[in-house]
Amino acid sequence: MNRDSAPDLIIQAKQLSRNFGDLKAIDKLDLNIDKNRIYGFLGPNGCGKTTAIRMLTGLLKPTSGEIRVLGLTLPQDAEKLRLKMGYMTQKFSLYDDLTVKENLQFIAKIYGIFGATQNKRINELLSTYGLNQKQQQLAGSMSGGQRQRLALAAATLHKPELLFLDEPTSAVDPENRRDFWEQLFDLCQQGTSILVSTHYMDEAERCHKLAILEDGIKRADGSPEQLMNNIAAHVVEIEAEGLRHLKQQLIQLPEVVTAAQLGARLRVLIKSSVTNPIDFLQHHTEIVTNKISIVRPSLEDVFITCTGSRRQ
Repeated sequence: MNRDSAPDLIIQAKQLSRNFGDLKAIDKLDLNIDKNRIYGFLGPNGCGKTTAIRMLTGLLKPTSGEIRVLGLTLPQDAEKLRLKMGYMTQKFSLYDDLTVKENLQFIAKIYGIFGATQNKRINELLSTYGLNQKQQQLAGSMSGGQRQRLALAAATLHKPELLFLDEPTSAVDPENRRDFWEQLFDLCQQGTSILVSTHYMDEAERCHKLAILEDGIKRADGSPEQLMNNIAAHVVEIEAEGLRHLKQQLIQLPEVVTAAQLGARLRVLIKSSVTNPIDFLQHHTEIVTNKISIVRPSLEDVFITCTGSRRQ
């Protein structure tokens, strides 16, 4: 990897792999992630998202491959990277028996932030994340959304250039998830680059770019719009009687990737090799309806077509 290449890339990984015994947790992963963007890892539990993040933060040594993060080579420069990055884990790295303010004071000391500078920064964060009225509350007694905001404040206390977030919204409700993402966009606008892992499709759509991971392998990479425009399937929705029976008919056809019922509609993914999907469906089934149309793909459709997941 050329050390002087691509100055606008915050992360570069080439043929990155990590084995645990016979298990290939990450298999020949290539990444080029731009500065000042939110980049996502999308995939189910066990697909390798956390393992990849731990290697990119310098916490885990790769079995093979090359990594450059913020111009530093990993794992050799992991200690230098620590001062330039923030990392928010799945379980929120907070001390339950410390108050909100004590947690932030402890993190500040780790990063060598003391005195008036520490007080000013902590007060900024308490205000930004709506924790002013909670600063004397024990972290262990807070709700999931409050703990999430505190964990984000702790991860950004030292104003990192790069922020890693490992499934940060898995323990919070939809309203707090939405607010959390607004805070991420604010950080990004202020110059922080962000890598976030998620298994929520709606969150993945918010990323500037993302990689879809399955069994440690990158199956797709690009902006959500690019991935949806380049999907290797037609997406057809059908409104008709007997959708359950129709679905069972369709999933037997080799040209059908998957079929899933959404309320009164059946959403069908048909391989792109079929030139006229509506004619194909009418010819191969007993559909009695005029409510059948080609619709815009979703990111979930992309995920299904480029992985082994068949939602039947």
